[in-house]
Amino acid sequence: MVKRNSSSNSDAVKGENYEAKVAEIEKIIARIEAGELDLAEVFEQFTAAVEYLRQCESFLQQRQQQVDLLIETLTDE
Repeated sequence: MVKRNSSSNSDAVKGENYEAKVAEIEKIIARIEAGELDLAEVFEQFTAAVEYLRQCESFLQQRQQQVDLLIETLTDE
């Protein structure tokens, strides 16, 4: 049972990290749209946003695989 709790804690941290990345992406987009950045900063921030999006996509793909596995387990029973 301890193992399950530590996994849940790890998942919660990853979920919080996902939410933080989404919030950061939204901030970057708002700053770009508002014209607050010079051109060099736009490229730097855009690069960061793309990396955050990749990390978010990876997180969501992992969760989708978990859901698919759970559904498969349910249908096998």
